[in-house]
Amino acid sequence: MCGRFVVARATGDLVGDWAVDDVEGDDPPASWNVAPTTEVRLIADRRPRADADGGTRRVLASARWGIVPPWARSPQGPPLINARVETVTEKPAFRKAVLARRAIVPADGYYEWQATAEGKLPVYLHAEDEGPLAFAAVYEHWRDPAVADGQPGAWLRSLAILTSAASDALGRIHDRTPVIVPRDRLDDWLDVGTAAVDDVRHLLASLPEPRLVPRRVSTRVNSVRNDGRDLIAPVDDVPAGGGQPSLL
Repeated sequence: MCGRFVVARATGDLVGDWAVDDVEGDDPPASWNVAPTTEVRLIADRRPRADADGGTRRVLASARWGIVPPWARSPQGPPLINARVETVTEKPAFRKAVLARRAIVPADGYYEWQATAEGKLPVYLHAEDEGPLAFAAVYEHWRDPAVADGQPGAWLRSLAILTSAASDALGRIHDRTPVIVPRDRLDDWLDVGTAAVDDVRHLLASLPEPRLVPRRVSTRVNSVRNDGRDLIAPVDDVPAGGGQPSLL
């Protein structure tokens, strides 16, 4: 699964990294310990309502991490932070969103906790070149019946990050991994014209497994109260087979 991640790049960098056309709303601060139910960055393609047959605009916005289905009575309760790629087109909480509201969550890397003889220890997983990652996500809008139309808080945008079964190499750290959209597949993933169930299933199946580098980091990341660049500083290389760091 993906339960904690890092997004440390400035808004201007994200605009350049992902060819964003418009920046919408407030921008969540950079964080090296993003936790569920917090506001996170989201990038999606949209057709302007005034020109439904025209081109799309790529928008950088924000959303609550933990999807709230439109039919939910409230946003309270255990947050739905992840959606399994194997069932995302079937589960009621996600099946409409994956057809019509696909997005990416920009990130620098994420944390998993590996079972060891010393207990579960945190591992930070990132691109080999430390470049930006794009977590596949779906989002929804929930209407708060207690807030009048047009008032702040009337609508809540929320999202879930997609996960898939981990490969043998990554599976030794955790059995699930975020679905990461390669840069050359970004337009395909965000394409608002891909809306049929079979087409979306084919799209999901075509995304390659990520290749990531692990490094052991401080247990300070265990607490969501801790934040800062020091959380991703290496403590010890994660052993793989002969004890060398592994490219996953």
